[in-house]
Amino acid sequence: MRKWGSLLIVVVSGVAWLAGSRPATASIEMQKAAKAAGVQVANCAHCHTDKLPKKDAHELNDVGKWLQAEKDKRKADKVDGGWLKDYKAPEKK
Repeated sequence: MRKWGSLLIVVVSGVAWLAGSRPATASIEMQKAAKAAGVQVANCAHCHTDKLPKKDAHELNDVGKWLQAEKDKRKADKVDGGWLKDYKAPEKK
C-alpha cells in the first residue's frame, strides 16, 4: 500500500508541474521547417536577440516580431518556421 501511495504522489506532482509550466514558443522544429523552406537559420538568434534565449527572457528581434505578427494574421496556433521564406527585410535608409 505504501508503494502505491508514493507512486501516486510522484505522478500527481509530475502532472501538476506539467500543467503549471508554460510551453516554449520557439523550437528546433521551427528551425528545421525554416531550413526545409530554404532559409539559412544558424541558431535562435535568427529570431531572438540572444543566441540561446531563456524561457523567462526571450526578447524577439525584427524577424521574430514579424513571425509573431504572421501567427496572429494567419490565426495559427503556433509559429511555422517555413513562413520565413516570405519574410522581406526592411530596406535600410
